[in-house]
Amino acid sequence: MYWSKYFIPTLREVPVGTEAVSHQLLLRAGLVHMLTSGVYSYLPLGLRVLNKIETIIRQEMSAIGACELFLPCLQPLEIWRQTGRDKTLAEVMYAFKDGRGRDMCLGPTHEEVITDLVKNYVQSYRQLPVVLYQIQTKFRDELRTRFGIVRACEFIMKDAYSFDHDIEGLKKNYQLMYQAYKKIFSRCDLDILITEADSGAMGGDVSHEFLVPALIGEDTVKVKDSHGCEREQVAIELGHIFQLGTKYSETLQAVFLDEHGKQKPIIMGCYGIGVSRVLAAIIETHNDPKGIIWPNEVAPFKVEIILLQGSDKNGEIQHLAEQYYRELTSRQLEVLVDDRQESPGRKFNDADLVGIPYRVIIGQRNLVQGKVEIKNRKTDEMILVDKDQLIEQLIEMIN
Repeated sequence: MYWSKYFIPTLREVPVGTEAVSHQLLLRAGLVHMLTSGVYSYLPLGLRVLNKIETIIRQEMSAIGACELFLPCLQPLEIWRQTGRDKTLAEVMYAFKDGRGRDMCLGPTHEEVITDLVKNYVQSYRQLPVVLYQIQTKFRDELRTRFGIVRACEFIMKDAYSFDHDIEGLKKNYQLMYQAYKKIFSRCDLDILITEADSGAMGGDVSHEFLVPALIGEDTVKVKDSHGCEREQVAIELGHIFQLGTKYSETLQAVFLDEHGKQKPIIMGCYGIGVSRVLAAIIETHNDPKGIIWPNEVAPFKVEIILLQGSDKNGEIQHLAEQYYRELTSRQLEVLVDDRQESPGRKFNDADLVGIPYRVIIGQRNLVQGKVEIKNRKTDEMILVDKDQLIEQLIEMIN
């Protein structure tokens, strides 16, 4: 991809009214645009990172046998009345009458909808367990939107649900999800704290939260250091898992016949990850005064090639950049070429801001010696390499 043909509207100044580093960098690096308070557009660069996070989630969900589906955002309010959560979540629910006079809402979560779905297709213990998940937009009328996409009115969530015929099955699926979550956050290069938690409005007896320490966190947890001298740590909640039991299945009549022909309520678990929050948390914990430092697996591009064209009289710099681009992309590496007619200073500042892990700099001063420069964004290490050995040395660094 060539920068001149892409859409990366970087900002030099910190936007007014932004207190969180992640919020500032999301806006400055051209990843998101605020339409109004709590409502954001994801721009091409931000969407690429979201897609990387979602790919990791899908891979780990598939590894434990969860099946992906996609549930409606638009939901009849009646199904919420059956569980009583039309009242418990009334403060954050977008509820309204549609053109036909029906009471409807935009889903803040999907326990009622998924339970209604499964009860229509599962009748026997032989059909259990079932584990389903989706990645979808949720809507909550947050009165105190904060920290950009960390607390927003519209956000992206992965929510999974397990359906079992006994408690042992629930515990097994719960443990599978617990381990899958650890892998997901590890692959996103996030150091997670895991705590036992209150189930709140979701219900159930057992739940755990997955949090990442950050200055803008709205949760406070107690952690022990290497000596055991307990201290409080501020953190952002990224994931929450629940052993729901039969709270929803009993209310919504989601039942099955056991091996003796006796009717019983399905036993459920619920497992959520704030996908858009993960994006913010990565930036919040991977940055320096110059900008973002993307972990390799979620970076929008792996390599940025910067052309210093000021003295490119015969087109050698342009030709070499195109050659590198073709060779790297043929090896399944995602490459962004900064081919803009901008000053070197502007290009270097934008490269630091956007935070692509590896940078190749092609300029006439080094080319006269047959050299090009590689820079590692995380370590700031810069090395000169022979222009004909660039590809192999760069791939070795990346791997």
